[in-house]
Amino acid sequence: MIFLNLFLSYHVWLPSGKSLGRKPRELIEISKRYSSSKRWQARQAKDKYSREAGVKGLKSRAAFKLLQINDRYKIFKPGQSIVDLGYAPGSWSQVAVDLTRPNGRVVGVDIIPAQPPKGVSTIQGNFLSLQIQAYVREFLRNPNRGRAQSLNHFKNADQRSQPKTDDEVEEIEGYIDRERSASSHITQADGANETIPDVAVGDKTVDVVLSDMSAPWEQTTGFWKKSLSDPYRRMMNTSGMGFRDHAGSMDLCRAALEFSFNVLKTGGHFVCKFYQGAEDKALEKQLKELFQTVHREKPESSRSESKEAYFIGLRRKQNAAKDAVLRTSSSYESNSS
Repeated sequence: MIFLNLFLSYHVWLPSGKSLGRKPRELIEISKRYSSSKRWQARQAKDKYSREAGVKGLKSRAAFKLLQINDRYKIFKPGQSIVDLGYAPGSWSQVAVDLTRPNGRVVGVDIIPAQPPKGVSTIQGNFLSLQIQAYVREFLRNPNRGRAQSLNHFKNADQRSQPKTDDEVEEIEGYIDRERSASSHITQADGANETIPDVAVGDKTVDVVLSDMSAPWEQTTGFWKKSLSDPYRRMMNTSGMGFRDHAGSMDLCRAALEFSFNVLKTGGHFVCKFYQGAEDKALEKQLKELFQTVHREKPESSRSESKEAYFIGLRRKQNAAKDAVLRTSSSYESNSS
């Protein structure tokens, strides 16, 4: 509390006598976030799943939610192709890599920059962007891309370690260049009324789609670069307002469902986090159009006071109708009236 008081009284005085102190409203917001963060840290320290995650080298306690879901529904098998939407910090991807080895493929997508877990291919971008979704689908089109390469692919370790001649060096576009290129394409597409084209059956190369996405807080203070230097601030992304969290989760779930319609193989599975509310029954009906069986699940490791729950869609139907799967909640309401 002493630190907080010192912080609240902080000012910079210019020679002219004017102050550059923070506005009272901004200081109140900062103090609330500070108090909330301290409570969160205290709760984490007492939580058995958080402690166990640290002991086992898992990125977060969320790994146990997916493990418990898999124990009940047997979602993962060796060699599967997995897409993890909202993968950061990477605990679900860690579980997926472990349960699909050998020769599994795990691709993570998130707007948050995070270090990928070992064995995971990742794409940073806003999944709600049609450009990013198209890029992910293009990456997935080759069913072998992102899988661990066999050691037989190389002749021997000595040959791999030898330096290449100038003629053998392949020029590879750098990460920053790729980011700039992708950013320019997305910027050019902003405001355009585009739709995702229908996907051919041969493009359905994914066995399981996981979605642990949550709508991030709007950043009202600080520099935007804080999203890069302090990404953990963007990971604690529930507002505490039930309606807002529910509405945001429904948008993300439907985006994940449409993506699943485009990439999931027949017989594939879907796991999606959502926040319970008025619209989740309509979403459940949409899921039942695409999957043979749909379950609601709240794993033991999910905190009892949390409104989060999970939809598990098992065994994608072969001839599901796109219009029936992707209709909106308003369509259901008009049909039932």
